Amino acid sequence: MSFHNYQSFWNDKASSVQGAMLAVDGSADEATLRATGQYSARQAIAALELQPDDHVLELGCGVGRIGREIAQRSALWHGVDIAPNMVEVARQRLADLGEDKVRLNALSRTRLDGCADASFDKAYCVAVFIHMDKEDFLLYLRELYRVLKPGGRLYFDHWNLAHPVGFERFEMEVAQYVDFDHSQRKDVARNQFTCPEEVRLFLKHAGFETALVLADAPFLQAIAVKPGGEDAAVVGKRLAADTDTIAYSPEWTRWFERVLAMLCGREHPSQILADMPPRDADKDAAIYHPWIRSLWRLNSERWGPCPD
Repeated sequence: MSFHNYQSFWNDKASSVQGAMLAVDGSADEATLRATGQYSARQAIAALELQPDDHVLELGCGVGRIGREIAQRSALWHGVDIAPNMVEVARQRLADLGEDKVRLNALSRTRLDGCADASFDKAYCVAVFIHMDKEDFLLYLRELYRVLKPGGRLYFDHWNLAHPVGFERFEMEVAQYVDFDHSQRKDVARNQFTCPEEVRLFLKHAGFETALVLADAPFLQAIAVKPGGEDAAVVGKRLAADTDTIAYSPEWTRWFERVLAMLCGREHPSQILADMPPRDADKDAAIYHPWIRSLWRLNSERWGPCPD
């Protein structure tokens, strides 16, 4: 099926609760979604130096995978997404947190309509810019700048073309277009890629000061500051001392590369799980064990039955 814009693509993916969860990060069940959400939230909380009185915006909130964790540690969490179906699933999943902690609304264009100027202390965007054209990436950065207070903090990630495994992931996209009919539009939400130099350039032209860019993993992570508060260099120096919490570890990258091999048919999930430390051994094993099993159960016709 061909889709003409972001909204139609993600609305279709979120036509069911399980479809919405799968579209967010490949989690096929609530337990896996909670595990990956806690992992990503830990990174965001450290990068934003989240405070209990912060008002926080998430661009591309999906089903509230990360928002559930952030909302419980801040004064207000406001999630926005281009797909109304995603927003509705998030509303259902986060209903127990209360309307005083959670706000949600759907977007209709590359603007943060409904968000006032200088109304948020912190903002973040995880695994969302990777599905956007460059023009929208910059436009949203400018909108995030608008809605942040002076001194406000932004954290986001993006596929990292400058990392070997990031480029390997890019090659998977390239392979899809070897014999592509270019009279047709490419997938509107296909994976897009960037590099540290481009991220710094975009942040500069959106008005931000770059505090820290972490690029030693397939996912590049950026932390920026809106001028008017603490100096970005001071923020960056302080955060650089906490990269063990914020950054993706070498072990995370190692297992991610093997998952790519699994998806390309070069490895079986059973071998990866056999080589991996027990689920409770470290934070990376804690997300990879349920995530790989979730993918395996969804693809049992390919890899056979997944053991309990």
